[in-house]
Amino acid sequence: MFRALLIDQSDDGVTTAVTELDDERLPDGDVTVAVEWSSLNYKDGMILKGLGRLVREYPHVPGIDLAGTVESSDDPRYAPGDRVVLTGWRVGEVWWGGYATKARVKGDWLSPLPDGLTTRQAMAIGTAGFTAMMAIDALEQHGVGPDSPVVVTGASGGVGSTAVGLFARLGYEVTASTGRVEAEGEALQAIGAAHVIDRAELSEPPSRPLLSERWGGAVDAVGSATLAHLLAETRYGGAVAACGLSGGNDLPTTVVPFLLRGVTLYGIDSVMCPTPRRARTWRRVSEVIDVDHLEAMTSEVTLDELPALAERILAGQVRGRVVVRTA
Repeated sequence: MFRALLIDQSDDGVTTAVTELDDERLPDGDVTVAVEWSSLNYKDGMILKGLGRLVREYPHVPGIDLAGTVESSDDPRYAPGDRVVLTGWRVGEVWWGGYATKARVKGDWLSPLPDGLTTRQAMAIGTAGFTAMMAIDALEQHGVGPDSPVVVTGASGGVGSTAVGLFARLGYEVTASTGRVEAEGEALQAIGAAHVIDRAELSEPPSRPLLSERWGGAVDAVGSATLAHLLAETRYGGAVAACGLSGGNDLPTTVVPFLLRGVTLYGIDSVMCPTPRRARTWRRVSEVIDVDHLEAMTSEVTLDELPALAERILAGQVRGRVVVRTA
């Protein structure tokens, strides 16, 4: 038997309940993981509220990431006792996920937990931190270095707050953009933000195709008009890494920033990231992350407490990272 947060559909929408399930209910897979921690992400909030048709078959166990210890394995790469982490691969959407004490998955989806990280720390990083590291890697490979001012939008959220901390650790002058300057400004400065600005500065579509050059690089977790505004303010030859759409999935802009300033827009997909790159990204984030800052921006909940947080994370009212204790 294992314990899980099970969601189901009814005439009134999606229902949630923490329940005991027989191991036979686990999906097919070659590795069974004793899950110790998961986390709460924006996509989890959508799934818990039944939005976006992310889940097609019910009943379902959500949770798009997990960390724990291998319980049994038919994959020669993993043995009982190995510590592993999983993000992406549509686990928690089309495959039962991490909001449970057990998960059965494909070995191809797992990554060994880097030395020096606990399973709790891995989920404090989680999908959000993994995505933030991918975005920063893309900017660095483009040539954006610590001599270039960078900005992070949605900086109070999971991806944004982790990106701010990672940039700071790497020596960048990072500006954090948030809609909660008064409530979160000090916390963002504590994890390394050199400047904190109100999201209103960036949330309107640009008045002209090009605005004054301001940023060498940006990590954008918002999309829509905010992303368009960033592109118009990015310096010649700079780049923006887009990794979220909390503000909308449209992009009201022109090709002018790309043609006249040579701006590059990188799309960051952490879901289907190839396994070799995934392992490299986990190693790097484990080396760069400040675990004290990570702990400062992390809160902890149980499976029973999760459903109440779904609306809050969708409304942008959840600060930093939320880890889920499954036991």
